[in-house]
Amino acid sequence: MRILLIAGMPGAGKEELLGVARSMGVPFLRMGDIVREYHASSGTDLTVGAYASAQREELGKDIWAKRALERMDGEVFLVDGCRSMDEVRSYRGLSDDVRIVGIYAPPSARYERLVRRGRDDAPRSPEEFEARDRREMGWGLADVLALADVMILNDSDLESFKVRTAITLEALL
Repeated sequence: MRILLIAGMPGAGKEELLGVARSMGVPFLRMGDIVREYHASSGTDLTVGAYASAQREELGKDIWAKRALERMDGEVFLVDGCRSMDEVRSYRGLSDDVRIVGIYAPPSARYERLVRRGRDDAPRSPEEFEARDRREMGWGLADVLALADVMILNDSDLESFKVRTAITLEALL
């Protein structure tokens, strides 16, 4: 099985990449969906992010990868939201063909996108945005991005990003 791990800071363009993958017929899962699913059934008063961190501390840094692995099959599978090298190692335990696809977007663009998106976890201030970035990097996301096999730049218009993404995915499939 070829596994493509998608890594990017919040607002970098991971969801847009998934849209391109969907149009190409590439199966995928979002690690964030798994986290939110477990969070919803936990009954905890913790925020989703705090719950994710607590689970990593209690059950190991690769707990979310282990839970994702249970849901994967096929020749090629894309995983959105890889956040640490511990998770990367978990996926490499399943397959010898694991590639990291990083997405980079400037912080100012990511902040604007997150605010515009309007989800429950959207930052209410630049300080909250920076705190979220620090939390993500504290989980190891910066290491994953630094060791990406390929990096897609998302610093212009959406259509250009989608074209770059399609070309990159085609090359990796």
